[in-house]
Amino acid sequence: MLRLLRQIARVGTITEELRESDAYERAGRELAAMINKRFAGSLAIREVDAGSCNGCELEIHATNNAFYDIERFGVHFTASPRFADMLLVTGPVSVNMKTALEMTYEATPDPKLVVAIGDCAVNCGVFGRDNYAIAGAVSDIIPVDVVVHGCPPTPTDIIRGILAAIDGMP
Repeated sequence: MLRLLRQIARVGTITEELRESDAYERAGRELAAMINKRFAGSLAIREVDAGSCNGCELEIHATNNAFYDIERFGVHFTASPRFADMLLVTGPVSVNMKTALEMTYEATPDPKLVVAIGDCAVNCGVFGRDNYAIAGAVSDIIPVDVVVHGCPPTPTDIIRGILAAIDGMP
């Protein structure tokens, strides 16, 4: 234990310098204004992993960490689709998740928004459509309002996708 403490004292703290992303901040402020206008200040999102490698989930979780803190813009994640305004769906839809995704979509109250996050959700990505375990892309199973490309997309891209979905609402 003492050896480890000495090493920590000798090496010091090695971390990246914190830099605020201007693009993220601009998109976030625009998102907050749109949420205030359309959802009375609070957007509830249900995230659904339909069979991904978890790269997109890590980026979605990053949007909610202390650095990006998407909640300051009025976005909240919910465990129940019955309270959700929007579904964020990641990964190609596996055969085992097809029914669960359909049931989640049906349980979400109208007007519901669906955002497909990542290349796998958009076109099955590296998993391919001809895989025996893949039922298809998200848009093959449920209606999708906005797609966010990337493998995985950045938190800024995810914010822009959420913003595009809200902006496209009737």
